[in-house]
Amino acid sequence: MRARLALLVAAVSVLILLAFLVPLALLVRTVAEDRATVRATADAQSLVPVVGTADEATIRLTVEQLAAESGRPVSVYLPDGTVLGTPVPRTPAVALAARGQSLTGESASGREVVIAVQGRPDGTGVIRVGVPRDQLTAGVTRAWLVLALLGFLLVLIGLVVADRLARTLVRPIGALSAVSHRLANAELDARVTPSGPPELREVARALNHLAGRIQELLVQEREQVADLSHRLRTPLTALRLEAESLRDPEDAARITGAVDGLERAVTGLIRQARWRQTPAAGPADADAAEVVGDRVAFWSVLAEDTGRSVTLDLAPGPMPVGVPADELTAAVDALLGNVFAHTPDGTAFSVRLACEGGQTVLTVADRGPGLPADAVRRGASAAGSTGLGLDIVRRAAQAAGGRLELRTAPGGGAEVRVLLGPPPARPGATATLPAQAPDA
Repeated sequence: MRARLALLVAAVSVLILLAFLVPLALLVRTVAEDRATVRATADAQSLVPVVGTADEATIRLTVEQLAAESGRPVSVYLPDGTVLGTPVPRTPAVALAARGQSLTGESASGREVVIAVQGRPDGTGVIRVGVPRDQLTAGVTRAWLVLALLGFLLVLIGLVVADRLARTLVRPIGALSAVSHRLANAELDARVTPSGPPELREVARALNHLAGRIQELLVQEREQVADLSHRLRTPLTALRLEAESLRDPEDAARITGAVDGLERAVTGLIRQARWRQTPAAGPADADAAEVVGDRVAFWSVLAEDTGRSVTLDLAPGPMPVGVPADELTAAVDALLGNVFAHTPDGTAFSVRLACEGGQTVLTVADRGPGLPADAVRRGASAAGSTGLGLDIVRRAAQAAGGRLELRTAPGGGAEVRVLLGPPPARPGATATLPAQAPDA
């Protein structure tokens, strides 16, 4: 995955840089050519007063001095055919300028600026300033190298950022995969630490919740097996009494021995069902302030997208409650999800967490249409949903020794209050079953 992300970023970066740097490189070359042409035009225009008024010797001296200072070939064509300065044959541009038209054109050696000078008594003079190709491209190569180096550095930085981003994605995914394999190998105490993007953290929390639920279901199943096995003891006791009442001692001993063997098998089944080695359960408490603050921050993104204002009144933590963090997270998500599912976009809502009378009270209020009377009934929903959200909240509150209350907000809309009790005291030791067979 990291290699694919790096390749994708490199390809996109190269395409973007090509679309940006190629026009920029052409612009740099154009600017360099225009700059050299402007300088040559300025040099030619500086000769116009001299060529129009001075004698031939003065013009020659001025032209030679300008050519030496600028490093460009400068020529002046007088009406009588005399060429002063750099001896360059008359070009088509010079011939056209002799008719009174100034212009800039391309030549075999680069570019030429031709200016017609009128007003001389003997006719029209022509000033020609050549711009060699090395002056037209002066600094262009260096600028292109700088642009190429800049593009390479940008691609390299993009690859580094892509690799870092890929690590933030690959590591949490690898951790999720490792914990999933451990759970598949019956290591039900395996848990993943939520990290990475919010979506992966949510997946990690869901996986931890799933592992916890699997543990609970296995414990319930084993207790049910133990209870079912224990129920068999009553008919076994009746069979023992019937066997002892037989007149034939051999038959009585035989049947009693069979009943004893069956009773031992049932006792072994009870012990195996209840004492089977299981991973230790996770903590049965959570910090309500941390969980509520995290979930409100998560849902605030969707609230902003749907135009809802969120008011958060969060008491300073920690605020421990007697419900696992994953169950409390599911309850808070159910409450906030109901706000988005059953109220129109733009409906404001508030979340308040406070301590009242030794209990932690979570209040979620909105300005929507309110809740139906049977909203808490499992499976009941007037909006076409599953109708399990408030039931999840109710069971989480009951697990923490609290309750769920539905009210009408003072300004209209629904107000849901969840009362959560503190976590129970942890026992110092775990009770074990006696070694002998339990009583019937």
